[in-house]
Amino acid sequence: MTASSFSLHWTDTERESAFTSWLAALPDELGLDASSLRIASADASFRRYLRLDSTHGPRIVMDAPPAHEACEPFVKIAALLRSGGLDAPEVLHWDREHGFMLLGDLGNTTFLTALAGRDARAAAPLYLAAIDALVELQRIGSVEARAAGVADYSRALLRRELDLFPDWYIAQHCGHTASDAERAQLEHVFELILDACTAQPGVLVHRDYHSRNLMLSAGEGAAPGILDFQDAVWGPVTYDLASLLRDAYIEWDEDVQIDWAVRYWERARQAGLPVDADFGAFWRDFEWMGLQRHLKVLGIFARLSHRDGKHGYLRDLPLVWRYAHRVASRYAGLQPLARLLEDLTGAERRTGYRF
Repeated sequence: MTASSFSLHWTDTERESAFTSWLAALPDELGLDASSLRIASADASFRRYLRLDSTHGPRIVMDAPPAHEACEPFVKIAALLRSGGLDAPEVLHWDREHGFMLLGDLGNTTFLTALAGRDARAAAPLYLAAIDALVELQRIGSVEARAAGVADYSRALLRRELDLFPDWYIAQHCGHTASDAERAQLEHVFELILDACTAQPGVLVHRDYHSRNLMLSAGEGAAPGILDFQDAVWGPVTYDLASLLRDAYIEWDEDVQIDWAVRYWERARQAGLPVDADFGAFWRDFEWMGLQRHLKVLGIFARLSHRDGKHGYLRDLPLVWRYAHRVASRYAGLQPLARLLEDLTGAERRTGYRF
């Protein structure tokens, strides 16, 4: 295969040359058409994805600079998921030195795109398919996960994620210098959240199981294609469900969330997964885990804007704020966080039911 000229906005001429050489040297039996190369997508990291045609159908090229992105976890977790019967991309070729990878293509329709304009009833087949796939993902055993290099979602890692909230959302985005009293209150809240999350049983956690990383690769109601799994860990059983049902990019009424959570809970119990036998206790675990995630995401989105110039994520901050504020207002011990969120945004304080 001979690589044709193309414009992909390279900023590193050495990397561009290495990419051109790698692409040209790929085996002819892959049937790749280099002239069809085009941008597929980018994500919040340094990775970007390209698409090109082949005689075997579309293929994806991952461009992941090794100085910023480690490809080995992607390769190992992709194999782990595929061994569990999940629809993760097949790795067809990997240039370990330069961080170029040729992958199978799961299509270009994300769940988020497919969900546009749907009400909850029309969205249900996609969510139930995602829930079924999540149960299968969580059935992957710890021995297999450890062999693939999956690390623990440790208390220290959960805490580092929480620290993104004061460092980037409070200080950088809101321009607020926390008082000694606020820092002490936030420290207490963080410890409560960490206690609740680390008390949950562990399973394989995708860590970003939501509508932008699930692909409509095999039609309505079929198992979704799964992307962006390279940061998988072994951690709290409710984490991925919170990512799915309290997605930063699409919002569903809470009665819908509860309905879908019940459906997951029933399937998880049937599969022998370590969910609490009482749904009320399970729902509380879900809410506290979601709160940890949403405080982290507030920090990440702020960092993407203020450090990396990716300002589009700011449009999603209000939804993530609502998720966090709702839970913080609801449970005993979290009210200082609710008040801080209100003070940071000038939101009107509301009273509601608490547990």
